[in-house]
Amino acid sequence: MFPVSDGGEGWLSACHAVLGGQQIAVEVSDPLGRPVTANFLKNEDTAVIEIAQASGLMLLKADERDPLHATSYGTGQLVAAAIRSGCRRLLVGLGGSAVSDAGQGMIHALDETFKAEGGLQEVARRLHVVIACDVDNPLCGPHGAASVFGPQKGATPEMVVELDRRATDFARQSACKMGYDCSLQPGAGAAGGLGYAFMQFMHAECRSGVELLLDMADFDRLIERADLVITGEGAADRQTLMGKLPMGILEHAKERNIPVWLLAGRVSDEEKLREAGFAIVKSINPPEQNTKKAMIPQVAKENMSRTVCKMIRSSIHNNK
Repeated sequence: MFPVSDGGEGWLSACHAVLGGQQIAVEVSDPLGRPVTANFLKNEDTAVIEIAQASGLMLLKADERDPLHATSYGTGQLVAAAIRSGCRRLLVGLGGSAVSDAGQGMIHALDETFKAEGGLQEVARRLHVVIACDVDNPLCGPHGAASVFGPQKGATPEMVVELDRRATDFARQSACKMGYDCSLQPGAGAAGGLGYAFMQFMHAECRSGVELLLDMADFDRLIERADLVITGEGAADRQTLMGKLPMGILEHAKERNIPVWLLAGRVSDEEKLREAGFAIVKSINPPEQNTKKAMIPQVAKENMSRTVCKMIRSSIHNNK
């Protein structure tokens, strides 16, 4: 057993388990501008940053979700602290964000911090930035950040239109000023457009978060003798097929003919997930259990344990 992450929540903990290093706490702004403590991981000249620590949906109550006003400024503060600590290589996990500002807040914070040093563009020349991203959405349009991910952050249809317009205008202005445009690059729409901001302003290399972590963990060696791989996520649906963590696990296991069971708190599009290659797709929660109770950690662990035990017993019985 070991923790994995596709770049969203848990990225910092998963990388810490693999790389070691020291977690450093920084006071930053949350998506609504309130002070919050966020960590980054430092290992020599490498910093691991999880944008959800500063700009995550987990930092807001359900009735506080407001992507029209939420800002990624805190992520900029976190990145700035990592650079100030002497790190020149950044591994940034994108995911779980509450923002949809195309990274404008982050850029503003970084420009402010490094104004005396020639601004962000000058500092970025000395950095090697890798963004861990497991979606291939562009910044704008029907498959962009606002249209695809805005609703889960609280955006109404009218907000989606406005957020997409803002992102389009920002990308157009940036392209005119800088002479190139990363808004159509796969992953530009990740984390409310933070993917775009890292690529456009910090020349970031975009990699699959799953693949990056599995490589660091030497995952292929770990599963050499495995009979079964069990993975999961909060909600398993057609978005799982868009390169999310379970798909990365599945691809590695399929190469070795190892069956993969996919567990989730909520399951939809089960047929499509089975067609993709998952041997079993199963919700761990009893149908009568409400979401609030199901998300209590101890309840989730009990549901997971009970579900796995039942599935293994059934598998043994069917193979007799």
